[in-house]
Amino acid sequence: MVTVLAIETSCDETAVAIVKNRQVCSSIITSQIPVHQQYGGVVPEVASRQHLETINQAIAQALEQAQLDWGQIDAIAATCAPGLVGALLVGLTAAKTLAILYNKPFLGVHHLEGHIYATYLSEPTLDPPFLSLLVSGGHTSLIYVKECGIYETLGETRDDAAGEAFDKVARLLKLGYPGGPVIDKLAQTGNAQAFALPEGKVSLPGGGFHRYDGSFSGLKTAVLRLVQQLEKDAKPLPVADVAASFQETVAKALTKRAIACAIDYGLDTIAVGGGVAANSGLRKNLQAAASQHNIRVLFPPLQFCTDNAAMIACAAADHLSLGHTSPLTLGVESRLPLTQVMKLYQPES
Repeated sequence: MVTVLAIETSCDETAVAIVKNRQVCSSIITSQIPVHQQYGGVVPEVASRQHLETINQAIAQALEQAQLDWGQIDAIAATCAPGLVGALLVGLTAAKTLAILYNKPFLGVHHLEGHIYATYLSEPTLDPPFLSLLVSGGHTSLIYVKECGIYETLGETRDDAAGEAFDKVARLLKLGYPGGPVIDKLAQTGNAQAFALPEGKVSLPGGGFHRYDGSFSGLKTAVLRLVQQLEKDAKPLPVADVAASFQETVAKALTKRAIACAIDYGLDTIAVGGGVAANSGLRKNLQAAASQHNIRVLFPPLQFCTDNAAMIACAAADHLSLGHTSPLTLGVESRLPLTQVMKLYQPES
């Protein structure tokens, strides 16, 4: 039973959480969405400054909410990759400083590994092997989870991530930022069969299509052409129908690949993580398809789908229990494959 305080500042949420084993003691998330909405997306330098302004208060709130003091914290963790370099540095520097000040072990955590561990917060008895479908604004991947720190990427998007496609389509429809929640809400009132849109297949050199890889760039372009054609014909833009058709296409494409992958590798559990895991269309499609093949699908609670520090603390706790810690010389990386997670740790001395 280890208690970890973790900091997550990879993008536009300043998050601090304390997790004991796989139980959340506290979770503080300060979103920067109102700040970045005026720019239509995340501005890295603005994100870094916002983290600096809010991180100390978030740390204090996390300790207060958990009703713990530093003597009851076993280790300090922070997201170190991938993400915005300036934003990551704020969290990593704070975590290292606390580790030195209170003489605690320090762990750098891979952001995507955190999203895998988000499911453990509601399913503490979950154990590998299982398939992880990671769907966020920056990543869309099918990951074979073999054990803590041991992962194999089986499929991924060749261009835009699913969440990125939602944001771009929302911009086309003049719905603002972020695009995922507003498209999901509009889709509830639209006709998902109104427009036929391409799912984004990836061709194989010898013919046929890749079973696990996908593409969302062409789908985004198809929506653009649809909107342009409707405007050219001087027809009112059926925003809800376009949103519903787009969301249904993304959900079905992700579902098709995840189910095929799980069946091919003999995995009976799919754990979904990342911001798009909150999407109602994906949840409905994937659960319906999985039930037909006796596959269990697990979604994190909505508050742990988007970036948060509880998932980072949960991953760090598992690594710490295996004797993994990180050197204080560890830096941040804007890109780091999930398959290289173990380079963040040094063996138990």
